[in-house]
Amino acid sequence: MADPYPTCWLNGSFLPLSEARVSPLDRGFLFADGAYEVVPVHRGRPFRLREHLERFDRSLRELRIRNPLSTAGWAEVTELLAKAARAPELLVYLQVTRGAEHGRNHLFPPASVQPTAFAFVSPYPQPAPAVLQAGLAGVTLEDTRWARCDIKSVALLANVLLRQEAQDRGGAEALLTRDCQVTEGSSSTIFIVRAGTLLTPPNDHSILPGTTRDAVLELAAGWLPVEIRSFSVEEMRAADEVWIASAGRSVLPITSIDGQRVGSGVPGPRWQAMHSRLQQHLDAIASQPALEHDA
Repeated sequence: MADPYPTCWLNGSFLPLSEARVSPLDRGFLFADGAYEVVPVHRGRPFRLREHLERFDRSLRELRIRNPLSTAGWAEVTELLAKAARAPELLVYLQVTRGAEHGRNHLFPPASVQPTAFAFVSPYPQPAPAVLQAGLAGVTLEDTRWARCDIKSVALLANVLLRQEAQDRGGAEALLTRDCQVTEGSSSTIFIVRAGTLLTPPNDHSILPGTTRDAVLELAAGWLPVEIRSFSVEEMRAADEVWIASAGRSVLPITSIDGQRVGSGVPGPRWQAMHSRLQQHLDAIASQPALEHDA
């Protein structure tokens, strides 16, 4: 990933990222006790901002961490950081931890301890032309993450290890499974296309409810039949097309799994159509007058 932009936001203040300081006793550092969100900015507009901030607030509620800002407050921070970066394609990272107390306590700290709130911006990692032409390799791995993947927690070590193992095996993404059923990628939602129907697993505690996933489902409405249901590893391998979707990757095709090609082994026609629809959708958003806290 490219270096982040120089300005960040920490506990209510904009400052140089190089000058930002957090206590080593912060529970985010000691316990990974916090939640985060990543908001993509396309064509200079935060994409599905309201949905990202609602998911952020839900994650904090599930962790019983007080959200230090309202939705409008986080929207303002996001938009001001994006404007300061002066680039049309960005990722805005938001994080809140339970804060810092004296010592290390497995119980929640006193109510007087203030959450630590942080945000910074990095360039959007545009896919290489070769990826759009040839697709990505996926590797199936057992899903070893915790049981509450619906919470966007900063505790991502299992995700990191799985993604690294996939890379060590020559893959660009780990395609995770539990009891022979596909859950999601190490950092993405999984879609398959079979017999002209788009399938994706239902939201539950084993899957993060994806905002880009929802955008894909909305863009498929009236064009591509959709089923929200579980599917097996073998069903995924036999699919005509496999896609992954996330805020930092948009929608990309998986053209091989465990060394075996998916479908024809190249990005399929329905992915190409979805990619085109998404780009047109982003262009249409950018062509409209900006609204306050544009979503």
